[in-house]
Amino acid sequence: MILITGGAGFIGSNLQAALARRGHETVIADRLGTQSKWRNLARHPPARIVSPDALEDWLLGHPPVEMVFHLGAVSLTTATDADEVWRTNVELSLRLWEWCAARRVRFVYASSGATYGDGSAGFDDDPANLPNLRPLNLYGWSKHVFDQQVMALLRRGAPRPPQWAGLKFFNVYGPNEYHKGAMISVVKVMHDAIAADGRPRLYRSSVEGLGDGEQKRDFVHVDDAVAVMLWLLDRPDVDGLFNVGTGQARTYLDMAHAVCRACDAPEAVEFVDMPPALRPQYQSFTEARMDRLRAAGYAAPFVGLEDGVTDYVRNYLRQPDPYR
Repeated sequence: MILITGGAGFIGSNLQAALARRGHETVIADRLGTQSKWRNLARHPPARIVSPDALEDWLLGHPPVEMVFHLGAVSLTTATDADEVWRTNVELSLRLWEWCAARRVRFVYASSGATYGDGSAGFDDDPANLPNLRPLNLYGWSKHVFDQQVMALLRRGAPRPPQWAGLKFFNVYGPNEYHKGAMISVVKVMHDAIAADGRPRLYRSSVEGLGDGEQKRDFVHVDDAVAVMLWLLDRPDVDGLFNVGTGQARTYLDMAHAVCRACDAPEAVEFVDMPPALRPQYQSFTEARMDRLRAAGYAAPFVGLEDGVTDYVRNYLRQPDPYR
């Protein structure tokens, strides 16, 4: 049995779909809510869904769990309730680590590229670089704190799961992200703008000397995020903190033009001002260093931006049922 926290969410439901195809029994800890999030699981329901509030009581029953993929989190980069973020992103993560260590259960958790802040300390996932990082928002800070806690536990020789991995996901996009509201990918936002009025929009640059649309991100298709997790499932000998990106930053204009082409629309992009509240925490450049994951043995190629956007738009967003 495999436990996926956040398993009804974006990355979690894509992992659930892949595990279901493999024939694994899964239990999901998540809230479906009152909207359409349940559709993320409609084609591949788990054996059971446990409320996050009941998760710890469920774990006390000593279920026969082989592996935990801990993807559940408060993921809003604009979150302001620091107590809630700490309870969910730090305290719960630590308790799951300790539970897995005590019961010899393998543990993979989601960190984030947001831990790198403005990128001034680089995007090196070597744990030795952690003290140099300065996240720009509460979400990124909470993920950074848990990364640091893991390293401190390992240095002290505290009990640890038989396998552990922290995955610093960069800008993931793809099917099943439709419930994410303000945190939805720019690919989906631009597709919807083209469908509505044919006018795709991007934020103007807020950095002196950086042209509009020249902001760069490491855009990674959700299939690659899932492929890395499945590889870890198949490789119980691999431990570590790893970036999950393509290793190649691309401009927002590159991405916008790829969406336009996938939608058979003119490549005409309108620029709008960035909201003032977003500017202090906006990352104008991200690019995952992938050396350590490659050195650990992950050899699969990553989906290119144009191919990934075309797949997402044509095989999901333009279909009557866009869910995986």
